Amino acid sequence: MWVVLALLLAVSSGALSLDPLNMCMDAKHHKVEPGPEGQLYSQCAPWRDNACCTANTTEEAHTNNSTLYNFNLNHCGAMSKKCEKHFIQDTCFYECSPHLGPWIKEVNQSWRKERIVDVPLCQEDCHDWWEDCKDEITCKSDWHFGWDWDSGINKCPAGSKCRPWTEVYPTPKSMCEEIWSNSYIYTTYTKSSGRCMQLWFNGSNPNKKVAEYYYNNAQQHQSFALTMLLSLAFTSFSVMKH
Repeated sequence: MWVVLALLLAVSSGALSLDPLNMCMDAKHHKVEPGPEGQLYSQCAPWRDNACCTANTTEEAHTNNSTLYNFNLNHCGAMSKKCEKHFIQDTCFYECSPHLGPWIKEVNQSWRKERIVDVPLCQEDCHDWWEDCKDEITCKSDWHFGWDWDSGINKCPAGSKCRPWTEVYPTPKSMCEEIWSNSYIYTTYTKSSGRCMQLWFNGSNPNKKVAEYYYNNAQQHQSFALTMLLSLAFTSFSVMKH
């Protein structure tokens, strides 16, 4: 019984010692800790005051088929610039954001030990992204897995065919949630709500306050759950004594 209680307390104190509001995930190009990066390139510039990415990473993020992941956006023909812009912003968000802690999960992948899951995106971001890409074509709904990498660059797998974007992703919700294996979750929150993460922004980073909101909510639920477990443990222990 005391072993169980000790483990519960250890889990609780361990969670409190983390700083998910200012951290970098353990992944291929991320820095160990966030900090200023004054020379971040173009679309990644909003993160320059506190970033998990380096200037070199952000420059590569703006190059199609870059050396970051050898990922080719033009796998079904040339992607338009207006659509490509959103994928660059998506890459900047993923590589540079220091406020993704509440959604970081451990994974067993060769190129990273952590990933993000169910980050709540603002409605405008999903809609604008889908709207600017709706005339594109692609051969896959989940771009994380299942490509043909034999050439060193992603190509459509055997048996697949290039289809209209709106056929693969009928709605902004389907695109945002499926394209990166549920890294993002679609919300109806707007940017002014303070309840959703913005893929791109001007001025100061609005995402820290959003992360604080979700982190505090999670802590309250964890605290309540821990209290209930401790109560049950002590009750069981009391019954055993008698």
